[in-house]
Amino acid sequence: MSYELQALIGTQELLTVAAAEVPAARVVPLAQGLALIPVTPTVLAALQSDATARKSGGGAGFGWHSAGFELRLAAWSKAGPIACVEAEYLGGSGAQRAAVWADGEVALGPLTIGEFEPSPAEGTPISRVLRRLGARTEEGRVDEFETVGLARHRTTAGWADLPA
Repeated sequence: MSYELQALIGTQELLTVAAAEVPAARVVPLAQGLALIPVTPTVLAALQSDATARKSGGGAGFGWHSAGFELRLAAWSKAGPIACVEAEYLGGSGAQRAAVWADGEVALGPLTIGEFEPSPAEGTPISRVLRRLGARTEEGRVDEFETVGLARHRTTAGWADLPA
């Protein structure tokens, strides 16, 4: 079974403001007051279009986005923390990377766990950034990832294709 996700996560209010600047962006509610914007190819192209900072590779360790993308995250994070997360798993093995921007700069991360690496005692990268955003594990749930509902869909496209 596979799982892949590229998304921005923050409060519903913050992501609603951010999405207003990116017409292709869609805000999907999660639990505990959080939401996500699936970073589809269309959203990624719009986020990378900042003409003031065109260079390849992100400074926070995400090779799939540009400095223009990070400038937007930094700007939005002045209103509240925002996370960029990615995960890719196939047949139980895979990788995660996550970082949080706050007050205009990277505040946590990038945190990475590679293929075949054990999960650290403090949690996976995505669970750790969710914690930084205020998520808390609920009784009966494995971790913050499960608690906020990130297991509901198995692909970024699945999140983006939800009915309005």
